[in-house]
Amino acid sequence: MDNLQLESYLSIQTSADKQTAYLKFNRITDEFESNGDELERFLRSKGIVFGLRSEVLHQIATNPLAYCKEQTLVAKGQLPIPGNDGYIKLVYDMDRKNSAPAELEDGKVDYKDVVQLKNVKRGQLIAERFEPQAGPSGRTVTGEEVPSKLGKHVRFKVGKNVVLNDTQTAMYSAIDGLISLTEKEKINVFPVYEVNGDVDYSVGNIDFVGTVVIRGNVLSGFRIKASGDIRVVGGVEGAELESDGSIEITGGILAGNKGYVKASRNVKCSFIQDGNVIAGEDVIVSQSIMHSHVRAEKNVICSGTKGLIVGGLIQAGDLVHARIIGNSMSTATTIEVGVKPEDRALLLELRASLKQFMQNLDKTDKALVILDQMAAAGQLTPDKLALRIKLTASKRQMTSENEQTKSSILEIEKTLEDTDRSKIEISNTVFGGTKIVIGRYTKFIKDSSQRITFQYSDGDIVAFPYTK
Repeated sequence: MDNLQLESYLSIQTSADKQTAYLKFNRITDEFESNGDELERFLRSKGIVFGLRSEVLHQIATNPLAYCKEQTLVAKGQLPIPGNDGYIKLVYDMDRKNSAPAELEDGKVDYKDVVQLKNVKRGQLIAERFEPQAGPSGRTVTGEEVPSKLGKHVRFKVGKNVVLNDTQTAMYSAIDGLISLTEKEKINVFPVYEVNGDVDYSVGNIDFVGTVVIRGNVLSGFRIKASGDIRVVGGVEGAELESDGSIEITGGILAGNKGYVKASRNVKCSFIQDGNVIAGEDVIVSQSIMHSHVRAEKNVICSGTKGLIVGGLIQAGDLVHARIIGNSMSTATTIEVGVKPEDRALLLELRASLKQFMQNLDKTDKALVILDQMAAAGQLTPDKLALRIKLTASKRQMTSENEQTKSSILEIEKTLEDTDRSKIEISNTVFGGTKIVIGRYTKFIKDSSQRITFQYSDGDIVAFPYTK
């Protein structure tokens, strides 16, 4: 049958969105005879060109009586696929939980490195916003393209201490700190990292670009490093604390001669026992310093009701102030002022190096004397000649290094003379067994004295009455 004949039997209906096309028999007679190809051509003549169901058309042609009483789906379009929504991508996976210990290069596992903080620096890119994307287009049974819808747009939820670029597509940190998501997925950078409890194996070592607050104790063997301050509400055992700012410890330091507490500015605590404390400015202790090594570029202040310093070595650039130094058992206690502790340590190191240089130079000179004698006797073999050249070069280098070392030592020793302002103040008692060092001068205390100030004057350490 041709299309004209088929039209007397058949009609085509499409849905409103043109996603489906149905074939319906208007009538049926014994003369109706067709095949699948003829039915497909008939549909195409009616504009149905996409999604034709050829198998169904063949079945209709083969057995029209089975399909003559109801309409049959003969073509189906393709719906468009929705596009992907826009999204925000952060530099860190905020859903990742840091509970696994770190694996070292040699394959071992450090159970103290269980926390990897989401640190960011000021000006660092912390998040990017990506535009939504369109999905694949669809098509109607009549062959018309149906465009896909874009996904949803997203916007940055701006929290604290973050800034956006002009196009609102990138977020940057305004400070050094820790990325944190708060309510409604706001992105923030906080300058403080807090631990509500002890620093132990559940928390691990901490390395943070801001201020660290520990509302508990720092147990022995753990490490805290902060670009800002460190505040410990509890105590510190034999741990390593290092801050580019100040360190304040409410409960004191009980270190057992392990670890250290080091601050670029001040260290403040209630007591230090068997500890190692280093400060770029002051060490301020409210109760006692016992059997510890304390170094401060400026002052060591141990005041308060006890104000006790006993045992160990206390070094300060300008001032050591305490209520009591030493004890009635004459425990060896050394107090040094008048030179920066680092310079004093460097001076000892340079002197040791100079001594070693001189010993090496002496050995080289003796060897060269022997080689010179062999040369004068005409007994210098080629290998001895090479050795002579090598030793001569070494001597020249060692002589140059010696001069540099001597110059450095001289510069530091000059500072030892400039100790007029440095002093040691004792507002109550200094006991025998205490060693007082101001600049290059040393004084051993044999008998206890009260309310006294030690200061350099006229080439010696002189004791003045404490007047405050």
